[in-house]
Amino acid sequence: MSDKQDNASDIKTDSATDTVADNGQNRALDDGRIPSSSMRSYALMTPEIKKAYMSFYKATYGGGKLDLLTKEYVAIGAALALGCKGCLEGHMKKAKKLGATSEQIAEIVGVTLGVAGAAIVDRSDIANHNLGDLFHMDIS
Repeated sequence: MSDKQDNASDIKTDSATDTVADNGQNRALDDGRIPSSSMRSYALMTPEIKKAYMSFYKATYGGGKLDLLTKEYVAIGAALALGCKGCLEGHMKKAKKLGATSEQIAEIVGVTLGVAGAAIVDRSDIANHNLGDLFHMDIS
């Protein structure tokens, strides 16, 4: 087992387990990512770009044909699909405040999982087709 030292942050990484320890506290996920709660959001955006983005983001929650809870359901599915931990946690909290139930969130997770699985099938079908149907299954 080899240990690596990150001089910039003095975080010790054990490459065998991909856990990160910081003075005895586990700060990272098993895959090595630092939880978003440990980071400052929008840290790399200029004030002008952040202002424009936030204006756009707020506009997406303005009027329209969808109520706020439905928009939170969409945001939860998008956050799951795009892997945005901070987004997911924020939108789950908002959905809960707006009355979402555990059963509804579970259904969103299931639908998102179904679409994600279909995306994998789609990508593999396209790749195989582009390769001249290199692989094929004998389905009877």
